[in-house]
Amino acid sequence: MVSARVRRALAATVAATLVGSLTLVTPAQAGSHNNSAKKLTKAVTLKGVLRHLDAFQKIADANGGNRGSGLPGYDASADYVAGKLKKAGYTVTRQPFEFNFFEEFGSSFARTSPPPATDYVAGTDYDLMDFSGAGDVTASVVPVDLALTPPRASTSGCEASDFTSAVTGRIVLVQRGGCPFGQKVTNAEAAGAVGAILMNQGDGDPVTNVDRYALFAGTLGNPVGIPAVSVSYFLGEQLAATADLAVRITADTTSEIRATENVIAERRTGRADNVVMAGAHLDSEPDTAGINDNGTGSAALLEVALQMAKVKSNNRVRFAWWGAEEANLVGSTFYVNSLTAEQVEDLALYLNFDMIGSPNYVFGVYDGDDSAQTGAGPGPEGSAQIEDVFESFFARRGLPTNAADFTGRSDYGPFIAVGVPAGGLFTGAEVLKTAEDVAKYGGVEGAQYDPCYHDPCDSLRPVTDGADAALYAQLRSLYRLYGNVNTYALDVNADALATAVITFAYDTSAVNGVRSPGTSHGRPHGAGRSADAHGNAIR
Repeated sequence: MVSARVRRALAATVAATLVGSLTLVTPAQAGSHNNSAKKLTKAVTLKGVLRHLDAFQKIADANGGNRGSGLPGYDASADYVAGKLKKAGYTVTRQPFEFNFFEEFGSSFARTSPPPATDYVAGTDYDLMDFSGAGDVTASVVPVDLALTPPRASTSGCEASDFTSAVTGRIVLVQRGGCPFGQKVTNAEAAGAVGAILMNQGDGDPVTNVDRYALFAGTLGNPVGIPAVSVSYFLGEQLAATADLAVRITADTTSEIRATENVIAERRTGRADNVVMAGAHLDSEPDTAGINDNGTGSAALLEVALQMAKVKSNNRVRFAWWGAEEANLVGSTFYVNSLTAEQVEDLALYLNFDMIGSPNYVFGVYDGDDSAQTGAGPGPEGSAQIEDVFESFFARRGLPTNAADFTGRSDYGPFIAVGVPAGGLFTGAEVLKTAEDVAKYGGVEGAQYDPCYHDPCDSLRPVTDGADAALYAQLRSLYRLYGNVNTYALDVNADALATAVITFAYDTSAVNGVRSPGTSHGRPHGAGRSADAHGNAIR
């Protein structure tokens, strides 16, 4: 999952139809293997999913410890997935594209004056922003249009006019909020600043909105020419209050255009004008094997696809493994932008699976109808009915769920932007587990859902690769872990994934009104989506 640095935003429930579809009896003429939720979930085993995770770890080990797009580990991951699918009989398309590649080799951040000099710790006190420029700069710090009094509705650095001649040759301190991080740093660079510190916004309640106060990982979206780091709201507030402050920032980075690809697979059966699409990003961050993020989603999706290889469904099913998600959803955006208006209309829905085995998990289901009334709002029309299928699955197993907001941080974002109904699963990333979560799922309160999110320890040997040994010992005492993966959460979510895909493979009428022979009633294809399903811009 792309980190919190990138904030994008993007009717009536037909519950009886959806619950019925979970126990769907397919037409007798289908005559195919694994052609119902019951058969498919039996065929999709945890052992089969873990076999793919083992392969991803071996690929990372053989390729510098990562599977990042633009690097050999990703190419080998794409070869692995494509090879399995071709062998199973799928038509596989490897869709090439280019993207802005970024890699960090080292950084430092320190206060040089006033005394005492202080060296800040990477990953604890600061993070280097993705697409930061390289360099070694020491300069005095100039705060820029900070909003330190509640509600802290910051637009710091969003306008070129925020930067006066006083920033020339200095390092600016700007605050999150109001516009993309890259816009702030680009404006600072244009005004003559030699470096930038981006502090978190500090808006909302610090207990419930921890991610708006804590240290955050961020991307500038495109390369800039000056070093840029992120810090927590609290450290930023401290820096802003320090008189005659000077700091040093060093950054050893590379930014360049590189090629990568999406892997897309389908069988030439089912209605080509009513396509059910399911996707997961295949790439990791450049310094990790990406076993939970997003080996879990990729592995589960692959196992479901393999077990559905002989299914002859009413609707065309298309599977996708996206490249360069971690570089800001580049692969899925490229794919959506490559479609004609008619091809977009042919997409019945999109299902997304990103981080579905977090060690300190919750069962997150994307909130299609915005019933939680938080964050970005509902998805396009039909998204609520996708959510109902997942909710019905968990309810039938007596399991709780959390509403996952459509923040735009994963590959559903480009689909939502063009009005395609969307849904999916998510077990959590950098947010801290609450007491309410623990009451529902167990686990460790106050620890991240994934304590190794975007770190080298997101592997099958997290402690060896730098994870907190005491925390992982505690997690192992509470859960069944396989490296950085909660096997219980992954097993359940693999079944939920399979259930949703096979359900919609045979009947999407509850989502888009398209009738499937012998299963439902709805509008004929081509009647068009309502206007509400379009124009949901990413924000």
